[in-house]
Amino acid sequence: MSYDNILLNKEDKVSTIIINRPESLNALNAQTIKEISSALEELNSDISCRVVVITGSGEKSFVAGADIKEFSDFGQEKAEELARNGHNTLFNKIENMTKPVIAAVNGFALGGGLELAMACHIRYASENAKLGLPEVTLGLIPGYGGTQRLPKLVGKGIANEMIFSAKMITAQKAKEIGLVNEVFPIEELLIKTKELANVIAHNSPMAISKAIRAVNLSDTDKGFEAEIKYFGEVFELDDKKEGVTAFIEKRKPNF
Repeated sequence: MSYDNILLNKEDKVSTIIINRPESLNALNAQTIKEISSALEELNSDISCRVVVITGSGEKSFVAGADIKEFSDFGQEKAEELARNGHNTLFNKIENMTKPVIAAVNGFALGGGLELAMACHIRYASENAKLGLPEVTLGLIPGYGGTQRLPKLVGKGIANEMIFSAKMITAQKAKEIGLVNEVFPIEELLIKTKELANVIAHNSPMAISKAIRAVNLSDTDKGFEAEIKYFGEVFELDDKKEGVTAFIEKRKPNF
């Protein structure tokens, strides 16, 4: 499939989605959301792809936010539809992918851009990255999961401070509060992200898929039962047999 607003690169077991709207600092509009969603569906069904990396084009911006011009005249009904469609089309889809999705945050990650990064399973950032949820300065609130995912990552107090003040934070501050995993110079960001992706790609894809589901339920009362269920299920899978056999035979597993 061809895309207008994103680039899709497939390299061995790691695929990279590059949001490519540099003229608007890679802002998310409806078409871009749809294209990222389509690329994720393509990659989720591609058995050669083990890990997905999402980043922005250039060195200034991961995603500078949503394209406000698209919804500036919406009323309540259309606004609720916009948010619901965003969750269903993209943000929840990322979180529930059967393959790990890593955000390589290269610059501004604001509003919908930070919400996109937070939907990913892991976040690496460049030293020049600035992250924030500025919606209240427009008389809005985060609508693509910001009020839900941010408190889970950094705690309610810090989440409230970021949302209520609308202040941007540095990449280093984001690491200190647990919003991003690691921070690198901009020229090393994608290299380091792909290094991690390649480590993950050599582990059991079947086990990782089950682990994603269990982790996603970790803040609910279903988390422990989900872990027990998926722990049992992997014992019937070929990857478990290969992994245990390789361990006993003192060799690397071939997943």
